[in-house]
Amino acid sequence: MTAAAPTNVCIIIAAKNAADTIARAIVSALAEPEVTEVVVIDDGSTDDTAAVARAAADGSGRVNVVRFDENRGPAAARNHAIAISKSPLLGVLDADDFFFPGRMRQLLAQDGWDFIADNIAFIDAAQATGAERKIGRFAPSPRLLDLVGFVEGNITRRGVRRGEIGFLKPLMRRSFLDECGLRYNETLRLGEDFDLYARALARGARYKIIHSCGYAAVVRGNSLSGSHRTIDLRRLYEADRAILAEARLSGDAAAALRRHERHIRGRYELRHFLDLKNHEGIATAFAYALAHPGALPAIVGGIVGDKTERFRRSRSPAPVALGGTGDVRYLLEAFALDRAE
Repeated sequence: MTAAAPTNVCIIIAAKNAADTIARAIVSALAEPEVTEVVVIDDGSTDDTAAVARAAADGSGRVNVVRFDENRGPAAARNHAIAISKSPLLGVLDADDFFFPGRMRQLLAQDGWDFIADNIAFIDAAQATGAERKIGRFAPSPRLLDLVGFVEGNITRRGVRRGEIGFLKPLMRRSFLDECGLRYNETLRLGEDFDLYARALARGARYKIIHSCGYAAVVRGNSLSGSHRTIDLRRLYEADRAILAEARLSGDAAAALRRHERHIRGRYELRHFLDLKNHEGIATAFAYALAHPGALPAIVGGIVGDKTERFRRSRSPAPVALGGTGDVRYLLEAFALDRAE
């Protein structure tokens, strides 16, 4: 007789200066019966994030709050949470987001996966209260995502707002991570999720996605995930190069990853050019561009694109995505024909 698959889930929340939202995130995780641990890492906050997180505990003993004295970044925070947790299944929840009721049940109803993610609803911060009533019901329509599809889904295109599928928040089997020696790359403060999932797929992970929507991503203008440094872009394309050098990839997978590396490197070159212009003057910036002719297409194209952005309409009301109902925008394609009866 085959043993039942484990259903105990640890939810990891890396938080910095999230005192205003952390309680809602924790309460939504504790409301899921399958969640046996909520590990909150206060990553060097200067507000009351840790105290608010402890106050949000429900007395069940499931909440563990750890405070870093200095900010180490989301990758380091999540790795520490993995190290001190015990549950066989791991999930990530951002400190300003929350779960819709029944999310774990929908995910765990599926089998045959090492990673499994569901649809994300992007919700304006002012409309987060009562958002559950606005969420559409979609048939799960499960499918496996391969490395090529995952990487291609993370190449941003002009006219499409933020929302690459790297933003998906899968449950992960600890056993797969351990067997492959996988953890978050702590040198990254941008794209650390993309990098982990790409390395897992390169090692044969079964990544299943369903269209049922259980995750609410709250859109705020001052979100930490919406800002990054120029060096973060460089580290991300260098991480792509590391995967290409280390993994045995098919021709299609290697080609897709090279396209992503060029895409991120192009963003880096444009940002680096603008940094030089702003800090050292236009002459220094042009000298750099002329000394690096390979960077010229990205620099020129980026500048022209930025100047003409206001004349183009967004191709989609949702980031790469694909559907949208009323005040809610969905990450994954969810058309009317996919709606559950």
